[in-house]
Amino acid sequence: MMGQQVLVLNQNIKRESGRKVQTGNISAAKTIADVIRTCLGPRAMMKMLLDPMGGIVMTNDGNAILREIQVQHPAAKSMIEISRTQDEEVGDGTTSVIILAGEMLSVAEQFLLQQMHPTVIIGAYRQALEDMLNTLKDISTPVDPNDRVMMLKIINSAINTKALARWSDMACNIALDAVRTVEMEADGRKEIDIKKYAKVEKIPGGIIEDSCVLKGVMVNKDVTHPRMRRMIKDPRIILLDCSLEYKKGESQTDIEITKEEDFSRLLQMEEEYIQQICEDIIRLKPDLIFTEKGISDLAQHYLMKANITAIRRVRKTDNNRIARACGARIASRTDELREDDVGSGAGLFEIKKIGDEYFTFVTECKDPKACTILLRGASKEILAEVERNLQDAMQVCRNVLLEPSLLPGGGAAEMAVSKRLMERSRALTGVEQYPYRAVAQALEVIPRTLIQNCGASTIRVLTSLRAKHTQENCVSWGVNGETGTLAEMTSLGIWEPLAVKAQTYKTAVETAILLLRIDDIVSGHKKKGDEQTGGGQGAE
Repeated sequence: MMGQQVLVLNQNIKRESGRKVQTGNISAAKTIADVIRTCLGPRAMMKMLLDPMGGIVMTNDGNAILREIQVQHPAAKSMIEISRTQDEEVGDGTTSVIILAGEMLSVAEQFLLQQMHPTVIIGAYRQALEDMLNTLKDISTPVDPNDRVMMLKIINSAINTKALARWSDMACNIALDAVRTVEMEADGRKEIDIKKYAKVEKIPGGIIEDSCVLKGVMVNKDVTHPRMRRMIKDPRIILLDCSLEYKKGESQTDIEITKEEDFSRLLQMEEEYIQQICEDIIRLKPDLIFTEKGISDLAQHYLMKANITAIRRVRKTDNNRIARACGARIASRTDELREDDVGSGAGLFEIKKIGDEYFTFVTECKDPKACTILLRGASKEILAEVERNLQDAMQVCRNVLLEPSLLPGGGAAEMAVSKRLMERSRALTGVEQYPYRAVAQALEVIPRTLIQNCGASTIRVLTSLRAKHTQENCVSWGVNGETGTLAEMTSLGIWEPLAVKAQTYKTAVETAILLLRIDDIVSGHKKKGDEQTGGGQGAE
């Protein structure tokens, strides 16, 4: 009985524990970081990915790359999650967060090999994170969000590392105008909703220089009736989300007709109903109607006689944007229409043919609170990449408007924080000082990667940068990403928002802490072969 093996876990469950798991997690995180490493800085390379459907994605946006990669290892999955978090929170810094987290874990490896307990390392990391965030606050400089030149510089340093760098002036202006348009101040707090109100419309064809921000909204629709007007100056706009058709019964309805005139009466009622709706609308003398549902032929006829242009089946989101742009209110029933539901803020309505589709433009709005960004480009892939870059730029702009303080870019902030941590670590006693110092070294991975991507000599430049930071008033010295030499960031005008940097550090260190905590991985997958229910509880 004694020698018999006792099976607690199921047969086909794999269990790894202890050291093996920790080294496995660390190497998984490093692998993910290596995939992304060449995508940092202005000399960044692009990655080309084939998604399972056979489409192509070309990008150097950290989040977009990791979204497409299929990963097996659980630790690698959590690395991919953090770049998504970064993208949703602040929109920029997706590449650097992965590189930092990978580096934080790889410096922890040596301590694990020296049999130091993970909780000791974690304690030191926590302490370091607090000091990092305080240091960032110390070296940040406030900025006036109304200073257009400065704002353009900030957005420029976000775009510089992307494919849009060639058209950076145009792209910066587009991003700034779009964010400025959708900025709302209500009850003393700013609300900048880029996703809902700054729509990016991509139209293949033309050249990238044709892209612009419309002072209004564009919808991919044509008028319903060919004889309606296609261009109206100062239109009065009504927005509906009800259909201009005869309402059929919701449930199955049967009508028994005994006399022939009853049938014609039924048809007459339908016509009268539609006529009634149209009269409700015509009463307000609009020039233009957008509705989210359909418009019947009869309603088109009445509206056309009243010289009203109608556009049907507009998306709900588009309708909301038109409402914000021209000041109309969306009405859900025609008999409730009032004069103040009519929007008269737009200066021009016209329909243009671009490529082989018709587009409706509602432009020249007086004080639009929503806008459309029109992107032109040679192919779908280029447009998709341009859109991703613009999203980053707009997010950066939004961050600065919400929290107007800046840090020097180009690895300068990292070096300054690293130096400050090194000084602090001398005051610590006990074992904790070593992991604490390791965090300081890990931060240097950002300037180091920038130097590597330029092809300059890493060791030489890094040591001279470290020496530079020991002098007084040299906080803003970093690496010039184009040439790989030392440069003063304030003169180059490379700035980053504090919100982005702080979020990057928080996410990277916390992920490192999370992955160091793990000491056991139990994975129960049913093998393809044994279809019989031998899997029991452990199998997925």
